[in-house]
Amino acid sequence: MVAQYTIAGRQVGSHVVRRLLPLAMITLGSMAGISFLATGGEKKSKEQGPPINATSKDEENFIQEFIKNAEASGTAKH
Repeated sequence: MVAQYTIAGRQVGSHVVRRLLPLAMITLGSMAGISFLATGGEKKSKEQGPPINATSKDEENFIQEFIKNAEASGTAKH
């Protein structure tokens, strides 16, 4: 005699459940692996800011110095 399980309102024998269990485990493992790979990837550095679109090298240097001074004065207040 085979043990019976009720799945979705139907009686299913244990021999059927034993065949479906590996399939369910493979499906769950695949979904976990796919989601892990999808959320991975290159991490962006927090120190890298937006690009500076300066028209000359002097303007770029001025902007960089301004940002450094603003960050230094902002951290000194806290």
